[in-house]
Amino acid sequence: MAYDKFTVLRSTAVPLPIENVDTDQIIPARFLKATERKGFGDNLFRDWRYNGDDTPKKDFVLNNPIYSGKILVGGKNFGSGSSREHAAWAIYDYGFRCVVSSFFADIFKGNSMNIGILPVTVSEAFLDKIFKSIEANPKAEFEVNLGEQKITILATGESESFDINGYKKHNLMNGYDDIDYLQAMKENIKSFAEQSLY
Repeated sequence: MAYDKFTVLRSTAVPLPIENVDTDQIIPARFLKATERKGFGDNLFRDWRYNGDDTPKKDFVLNNPIYSGKILVGGKNFGSGSSREHAAWAIYDYGFRCVVSSFFADIFKGNSMNIGILPVTVSEAFLDKIFKSIEANPKAEFEVNLGEQKITILATGESESFDINGYKKHNLMNGYDDIDYLQAMKENIKSFAEQSLY
């Protein structure tokens, strides 16, 4: 399944300055019954967003209308715990296209890139600057440039580079998942196979 191409994202951000956010907090296990990738955004951070009677918890950031955007900024060690793909599905389905943290669990990071979410790892010092920028102005904008592998706080011009696997970068910039990548190489594969027969 192809996804939107990720080249340059300019957006406001939603702050979640909590460390060790695990996949069960991102999407509780009781919501993992579906096999399609749709509808999981409704239950993103379900137990943090809602009370037992399904009323919104006013003090949770996703219920605060002053925060919005396609960038989620999390604390250190984001996406730890079980390897469920549904955690990335929920974040994507809610509308986020980028998650920023100073450290990601490897499996969550891979699952995110497989479906069109860019996980951006920054230093703890730069992460703190991002949080402070949002605190000073909830409408502060950030630019994530995948081609240049750079994230910028637009209000101050401060930026930091981030690393990404070359194959995953290529796929994100083209809107590919692994199957799309192979299909895009179909003619090359066919040509190679034909040459190998002779």
